[in-house]
Amino acid sequence: MSLIAELKRRNVFRVAAAYAVVAWVVAQVAEFAFENFGSPDWVLKSVVVILLLGLPIAVIFAWAFEMTPEGIKRESQVDRSKSIVSQTGRKLDRIIIAVLLLAVGWFAFDKFVAAPDREDSVPSVAVTVADTPVRDKSVAVLPFVAMSSGPDDEYFADGLTEEILNSLAQLPELLVTARTSAFSFKGQDLPVQEIAAALGVHHIVEGSVRRSGDRLRVTAQLIRAEDGFHLWSENYDSTSTDTISVQENIAEQIASVMDVVLDESKREAMRKAGLRDAEAFTLYQKGLEYYAEAHGETDMVTGLRRANEYFEQVIERVPTYAPVYVDHSDLYVHMLTDHAAGFVADGLSEDDIANAYATIQADYEAARKYATTEAEVVMADLDLTYIGDNWRGLDRRMQQAAGQPGCTTSNWIQIVSPIFGQAESYLEHALRVLECDPQSSAAWFNVARTHMRLGNTDTALEFARNGMQVAPGSWLASELVRILVADGKFDEATEQLSNIQVREVAATFTALIAAARQDHDAYERAAADLDDVTTSGIYFQAMVSAWGGRREIANRAAAEIDQHRLGPGTLAQLVLWCGCGAPFDLEATPNLAARIKEGNLPWPPAEIMEFPLKTW
Repeated sequence: MSLIAELKRRNVFRVAAAYAVVAWVVAQVAEFAFENFGSPDWVLKSVVVILLLGLPIAVIFAWAFEMTPEGIKRESQVDRSKSIVSQTGRKLDRIIIAVLLLAVGWFAFDKFVAAPDREDSVPSVAVTVADTPVRDKSVAVLPFVAMSSGPDDEYFADGLTEEILNSLAQLPELLVTARTSAFSFKGQDLPVQEIAAALGVHHIVEGSVRRSGDRLRVTAQLIRAEDGFHLWSENYDSTSTDTISVQENIAEQIASVMDVVLDESKREAMRKAGLRDAEAFTLYQKGLEYYAEAHGETDMVTGLRRANEYFEQVIERVPTYAPVYVDHSDLYVHMLTDHAAGFVADGLSEDDIANAYATIQADYEAARKYATTEAEVVMADLDLTYIGDNWRGLDRRMQQAAGQPGCTTSNWIQIVSPIFGQAESYLEHALRVLECDPQSSAAWFNVARTHMRLGNTDTALEFARNGMQVAPGSWLASELVRILVADGKFDEATEQLSNIQVREVAATFTALIAAARQDHDAYERAAADLDDVTTSGIYFQAMVSAWGGRREIANRAAAEIDQHRLGPGTLAQLVLWCGCGAPFDLEATPNLAARIKEGNLPWPPAEIMEFPLKTW
């Protein structure tokens, strides 16, 4: 008897097939379970390795042993005239068919039932927020007015407001406007109907805070925006030491009036969301003020240093508050990415650069350790993986992060997802963030940029234009220029350059327009303004060189960036901004190439704008 025939007789092929099908089902279930439990990558990898090692063992067992009515015996000890291998084979056939049906059923459920449900569950954000269908249980907490004039009273009032907002945001039944958008109406005497329409909510919370010595008086009211009717109002007279209990009571009363059933688990989530320290949330508001100002300045590092002076005081008082670590890390991210890109801020020492990465990593790890929600854990995992030395599992982390409900986001998801094959899933996340934060220029920017990445130029243009009406900003203006160029509207793109406040970016986009127009002389003039590495940085040099087909210069600049500690991450930003496919040859950037290979990520990226001067 031939070897093949003997393998068939002993059911070796059937056992291998049955094992493979069962192992596949086990792996799918394990992946689903471990992802939902937030297990580390090594757990799933260990299961897969064990399953793979089990296959040769099962095959050897099928060859050497046989099932008999008396139990398992070595094959050599079985009288072939009494062998029941054919009966065993039929049982194995039935097992294979049953498991295959189970696998097909799982696949069909995931594709045709779960996937549409996931799509239906994603809130849609219209091009103009005012036209978006508004959720009944939606609320914006406007900054409480400081009725006293002590040196920190306004920060105290803002801190109390944010504590209430963060508590309400823990309730999945509610759509709660993010701080950026709610605070954009600070000091504006506008009708609640107008504010609610701009924020896309049905309800408004407003109030006031008066402090006199240790005495505290807080007034709060919940207003139905449709008719201005006060659904609930309350005055609280207490001492500063009772601030936390006042904040908790206000949040719980608002939730109850809006028909949210509060059980102990929800109350606990609301309590965990805040700083729960009146002095800390006053300090935090001061830090956030400098943080916001820094992101509107050319020299971000100086502004972020001032912000971190307050963030570090918050960490000292409340070391378990996860969001402050993410804010604190931003200074060191900009230090390293700017240094990698060739921009050196004044006052930075070699020690500052040398220690920056360890600080970023420690901040991200603390943010994960003290996270109070699954979304915060998932976002911290993505950030930690992306800044790390190995991108294995990055695609899965991108999918997990994009699929999180609510408005929590990560530092890097908007960079990594669109260029590494996750643009569609990230767009769903970006739309959810925009629904929560419709007055944020960055939120409009991310949606417009991702639509453009997907080739939805008309939709991207609508978002960019409407965003400039609602929440204008320099980065959104720069994205509008890119979209206009992609759409062939070169004259309008040139007009929009005046809205870009960062000089280097405006000059760079002048070269972008010229390269896309195939105006070689204009391109050379614009590129000449950016050729000096010491003033404009190798980041812009690499991008402009790619647009103009200067392959050798682009490769040389990219190779220099690649050697930096955050070089691969900086190059990913370069790819996203370039929109030209691969701005450089991957062979020129071995560190980025290694990350892409480890993560099994797609390369080259899609080309979303045409540059006739670029020939690769």
